[in-house]
Amino acid sequence: MQFHINKETFLKGLTKVQGIIEKRHTIPILANVLIEAGNGEIIITATDLEVGIKSRYPADVISAGKVTVSAKKLFEIIKELPDKDIQFTSKNNFWVEITCGKSIFNLVGLSPDEFPKFPEISDSSNQIPCSLIGEMIDKTIFAVSNDDTKFNLTGIYIKAETGESKNNLAFVATDGHRLSLIERSLEGDLDEKFSSGFILPKKGIYEIRKLIESADEAMNIGISDNNFAVSTATTTLIMRMVDGDFPDYQRVIPEKSSNSALINRDLFLHSLRRISVLSSEKSKGIKVNLIKDCLILSSSNPDLGDAKEEIDIDYAGAEISIGFNARYIIDILQAVDKENVLFYLKDNISPGLIQPEGDADCLAVIMPMRL
Repeated sequence: MQFHINKETFLKGLTKVQGIIEKRHTIPILANVLIEAGNGEIIITATDLEVGIKSRYPADVISAGKVTVSAKKLFEIIKELPDKDIQFTSKNNFWVEITCGKSIFNLVGLSPDEFPKFPEISDSSNQIPCSLIGEMIDKTIFAVSNDDTKFNLTGIYIKAETGESKNNLAFVATDGHRLSLIERSLEGDLDEKFSSGFILPKKGIYEIRKLIESADEAMNIGISDNNFAVSTATTTLIMRMVDGDFPDYQRVIPEKSSNSALINRDLFLHSLRRISVLSSEKSKGIKVNLIKDCLILSSSNPDLGDAKEEIDIDYAGAEISIGFNARYIIDILQAVDKENVLFYLKDNISPGLIQPEGDADCLAVIMPMRL
């Protein structure tokens, strides 16, 4: 196998796979990238058996073939080469020679026959705007659990919500302390596999988000067996869905109470960041006091000191004093792109509900804490 390729094109392809390759080296071949050449292009494939990616790039192919080499080492070499065309040649015993200008590198590879087969996805696909998927990921990913023992919470739950005059796609994430939900309407119908709901792993979600940044206006999404696929004109990303049941999130969402405060998002966010500096390092607990047209945020730490700040808001409900983890509210506010948020609190012990003003299909629930 031999081909010539532009350095920037090759580097772009190798950069795209770095987040996917197996880091633990439990199976040596998974630390490698599969490179196939033929028909005026190369195909770069990487997988960790949970998430896989395959991308096509133009190249001057002199002789067709395929080989696998260390994804990390190849990336590090290509990154430092001069901005000239690269000649890539596979030799006997899966050795690879890389030539660029006066630089020559020889790398040990592994047999391409050992590389896992990339799953085939059925033709059923649904086209969705990249901007829509990107927004829905950004407004839920922060609430995904990092606790691997709660495997059914370590991803985003995706479900088609259809009914009379309703054709929505919902993304939901929760870690048991907070929950984020967003629904957006779709122009076309999704196939039936979306109606039962499924969980996508966090690693796969991050790779979708990266793919969106370099994709065109829309991407195809589809399901085959236990695999979920996202594809653009040149790239296919595939991931194994999380095997578990997502909790009934509708039961967690509190009814909107009459105690609703309209708060400027920027004022709220920056005040929380300041007040949380003197909160407990572990719990990040702060006290939230609502009185007429005023929000009072306070924190106290015996080792550091205390802080208090007032914000002018629009509020005419009952007086409420409640504790929350400041970090959780900050995460929610950072995902909001509206000027104001609505903060609903029932009483001093019930969960709070935060919603961007004018966006009824986007909300976050946050559990209170004792201070």
